[in-house]
Order: sequence, then structure tokens, then C-alpha cells
Amino acid sequence: MNLSDFQIIYDERDSVITGIQTTLSLVLVSGLASVLFGLILTPLFFSKVGWVRGSIEWLCSAMRCSPFLLFVYVIYFGLPSYGINFDKYTSGLVAMIVYHSAYMAIIFRSAWVDIPAEILEAGTAYGFRGATLIRRIIGPLLLMRAIPMVGNQWIQIVKDSAYLGIISVFDITAAFNSIQSIYFNPFVCFIVAGLLYWVFCLLIELIVNLVARYARERIA
Repeated sequence: MNLSDFQIIYDERDSVITGIQTTLSLVLVSGLASVLFGLILTPLFFSKVGWVRGSIEWLCSAMRCSPFLLFVYVIYFGLPSYGINFDKYTSGLVAMIVYHSAYMAIIFRSAWVDIPAEILEAGTAYGFRGATLIRRIIGPLLLMRAIPMVGNQWIQIVKDSAYLGIISVFDITAAFNSIQSIYFNPFVCFIVAGLLYWVFCLLIELIVNLVARYARERIA
């Protein structure tokens, strides 16, 4: 291997840029949506209605115990059997949102359980109830306490996005797989692809550290 081997990456830069854009959009949209849906689902773990609580626990357990790639197959190949059709990008995006929303809900549930009872009692004493208590007291605390775990889950989202090439989503992995099939240099192609995923994860770690520092300063 020499530097000239990397010339093929430059020659196919349009494909690489398209793959990066696709991966970036998948990670951003599915990451933000899974955080939002995770926050929405979390209060259901503490519902006084048994079937509601049981349903959300069953859903999250099913997602945790199912391989992500298998879930992608269910969305892309299985749902059309029942008349529900998505294009390949939407199928991948829906799979990532649903799958990782369950993980985010579990993360926020753990953070909720760790909130001292005194804080909730103080909020109640100030007149906060129900949705207002969640929005003004519990929600911000959940986000601040769960920041490191949410960051780890975002990194998992980055890694899981690589599976979507299986259903022909033209992400980073698919782009470099296409390049290596033309130039027959898989080592260089996949090393560069791995470095790009690494950069994505390093950026997430940097952002998480900055947000965590800000949260600590606010708490202090």
C-alpha cells in the first residue's frame, strides 16, 4: 500500500461525499427523533395503567433483544407484504428511529429512577403536577443526567447506520463498497470508511463533553 492507492478515493470523491451526506442525515434525524420519542415514551414506564406500562416494557424488551439488521429486514421486506411500502432510505430511517427510541426510553427511565425523591416532592410542593412537573422539573433533569449514556447511544446509531447498505441505502459503507468493487482495493477503501466513522464518533464525543460540562455548570 502506498499513497497513490488513496488517489482512487479522490477520483471517486462525488460518491464519497454522497455517502457522507446520507450517513450524516440518517444519524442526525434518527438521533434527534429517537431522543424525542424516548422522552415521550419514558413516562409510560411509570403509568398507573397496567397494560400501558406492560406494553412499553414489552416493546423496549423486544427491541433490545432483536438484532438491528433483522429489524431492518422486517421494515424493508416484511411490511410490504401488508401493503406498507417505504423506499430504501425511509425504511432505514424508520428502522433506526423505532429501534433506538426504545434504547433512549430505557436510558431516560434509568435517569428518572435516579432522581432524588426530594426534588420531585419540592416540585409538587410548588404546585407542579402531571405534564407540568415532567416538563419543568423531570425533563431537564433527565436530559442532564442521561447525557453520557445518550452520547454512547448516538455512537451506536452511527455504527448501526452502516447496516443500511444491505438494503442499498447509499451511505458511507455502500459508497466505499462500490469504489472497491471498481478498483479492487478493499483495504484502502474500508480503512478510509472506518476513519470517517471514527471522525463521526469523535465529533459526537466532543459535543457530548461540551454539553455535559454546560449541564454541570448549570447544576452547580
